[in-house]
Amino acid sequence: MHKKIVGGGFKKVLYTLNTVRRIGVKDAAKALAAHNACKACGLGMGGQRGGMINELDEFPSVCNKSVQAQSTDIQGPIPLPVFDHTITDFKELSSHEIEHLGRLGTPLHKAAGSDKFEPISWDDAIARTVERFSASAPERSFFYASGRSSNEAAFVLQLMARLYGSTNINNCSYYCHQASGDGLATTIGTGTSTVELADLGKSDLIFVLGANPSSNHPRFIHQLKNCRERGGHVVVINPAKEPGLVKFAVPKSPKSLLMGGNDIASEYLQPKIATDVAVFKGIAKSIIENQQHNVDFIAQYTRNFDAYLADIEGTSWNEIESITGLSRDDIHAVAEVYAHSENTVFAWGMGMTHHLHGVDNVEAIANLAMLRGMLGKPGAGLLPLRGHSNIQGVGTVGVKPVLAEDVFSAIENELKITLPRNKGMDTMACLQAAERGDIDNALMLGGNLYAASPDSQWAEKSLDNIPFKVFLTTTLNQGHVHGCDNSESIIFPVLARDEEHDATSQESMFNYVRLSDGGIDRLDNLRSEVDILSDIGMGIVDKSHFDFSTFKKHTTIRHAIAKSIPGMQDLADIDVAKKEFFIRNRIKHTPEFNMPDNRAVFIVNPHDHPEERKAQHAFTLMSIRSEGQFNSIIYEERDSYRDTTHRHSVLMNEDDIAALGLKEKDKVTLRSDTGEMRNLDVVAFDLPRGNIAAYYPEANVLVGQTVDQRSRTPAFKSVPVSVEAQMVIGSAG
Repeated sequence: MHKKIVGGGFKKVLYTLNTVRRIGVKDAAKALAAHNACKACGLGMGGQRGGMINELDEFPSVCNKSVQAQSTDIQGPIPLPVFDHTITDFKELSSHEIEHLGRLGTPLHKAAGSDKFEPISWDDAIARTVERFSASAPERSFFYASGRSSNEAAFVLQLMARLYGSTNINNCSYYCHQASGDGLATTIGTGTSTVELADLGKSDLIFVLGANPSSNHPRFIHQLKNCRERGGHVVVINPAKEPGLVKFAVPKSPKSLLMGGNDIASEYLQPKIATDVAVFKGIAKSIIENQQHNVDFIAQYTRNFDAYLADIEGTSWNEIESITGLSRDDIHAVAEVYAHSENTVFAWGMGMTHHLHGVDNVEAIANLAMLRGMLGKPGAGLLPLRGHSNIQGVGTVGVKPVLAEDVFSAIENELKITLPRNKGMDTMACLQAAERGDIDNALMLGGNLYAASPDSQWAEKSLDNIPFKVFLTTTLNQGHVHGCDNSESIIFPVLARDEEHDATSQESMFNYVRLSDGGIDRLDNLRSEVDILSDIGMGIVDKSHFDFSTFKKHTTIRHAIAKSIPGMQDLADIDVAKKEFFIRNRIKHTPEFNMPDNRAVFIVNPHDHPEERKAQHAFTLMSIRSEGQFNSIIYEERDSYRDTTHRHSVLMNEDDIAALGLKEKDKVTLRSDTGEMRNLDVVAFDLPRGNIAAYYPEANVLVGQTVDQRSRTPAFKSVPVSVEAQMVIGSAG
């Protein structure tokens, strides 16, 4: 048996202190206290209220993820002799090792067919980039942004791409929360959270659906603890029984630490992987059968309830129990908690969106909220738990294949330009086009597209099939050394958010926009993302169409955003007024929805997809992130919350382990229709029979290219696989 694990606690305090010592107390204190938005998750903190302070003026609003994010930026530059090594040598490094070589301190050039990076001057790097893009038809290029960037850089990126003539503009949300935006758009007419941070303090029930905030959004756990202490409930629905969601010792709370932790989940359902719609229909069925739905809200503020009611009544309990693996009694117990709640917030992560029917899952969550009128009032609503600190902002300012017509028109009127209207390709479509040889150039603003993509071997080949790639980054990652054997690339070193010479802005998952002052001086020979993109724009866009030199000043960009992006009017003078703000018309404290008739819409979707189960594979795998990582960035090989000593592990139900004649620490191979993972340690974990888990991004080698047809998101968390014992132990990999 494994020891009982409590999330958080003194070990996280010690980890943070040790990280601070490693990067230097003075440097860490300066970074954490400065007036800059946190670089970690979308929960947000910092900005003009000061470091470690959130929009409710709570202090200290900091977690180990914040410190980890700073730790990679507060590094010295990679010594130039390191680049005497070949790229083949770099490929031998783990993700953790390569990102901890140091900061990138000079532009790098990798020639086609070469096995080495060579330092290159800024002028030559910009000139080569302009030359390559200018020589190709615009539709044969794509542009990609991570959520690490600023609103200002993202706006310049999408505008430059469109004026250049390409609409193949996308961001990393296609691999994470695109399904949330799509599912919310069809039900309530908006793509983001309907609640603000303060609403969590007014709720008496918080659903945590397909998410593990103990690892990925640690400060959200504080809100869950507070809800429990008020006498409220926290319902977790997740196939994996995550220790940090059962009990968590909140580091900022002495009482919580001394008590050995607080109970987080009051109820915990563990359905089979990819059965979420059936779970939500079960909760709805119990509510309706007991006449606990809000008839008045439904009649006044929604439509299509009759079709939804017929679907729920036509779904049998036998079906629900068989599909989900849950009992009617367990589902009813959760429904009773919901029925007696006055204010409920539904929060969810990629356990809802990383499926072939992720949009269906989000629509089903919205249906549940409408069923009891948990929309359009304080203390209740819908909350996608966004991953990166500005991924929502990047989408807000237009980094996507197509914009709404009113946004197109506003940008054109403000900047006196004309933009193409054709819809570009999403992220997967761009890589598939690259595989076909239809892409000549790609520009990637941060991120690690290689590690983030499914079918790792295919992704590497597709990226290498792009003749010329441009990366803007603070550190090297595996995406810079994989997918480049035969192709050419330029890597630009950029200023981190808190190093910018001109202020930048970021948007949290609560639709709250912060201003980051920047100003910390760490390394020479770095430039801002805006500066680099503007120089490229000046080279590939005719000055008579638009002069990108005008965007060298960030305030000019913010004025353009304020004039053209709905709800962002207050951005225009944020650098003068220092007044941070909520984007207008997004928080829903009154039941008025962004639909033609102002009504929210019940959506009916199927709850079972038997055709997707593969007879040749006995197990379904979900990829997971460890406590010691953030997105594809690995800070620690060990996962202290799941008691795994390294990432080459597969988590399994102990009865499945016994049925296969295995024991813990035995080596196994996982096989899917796409690929295989060898030499994995078997680790017993609380999961339903037939369900297993392995770490992202390593497990991406098993994930196929099939996507949700609506969100275009791959099924990272529902992969049919087989588990095979290994008789001979080779090297880990």
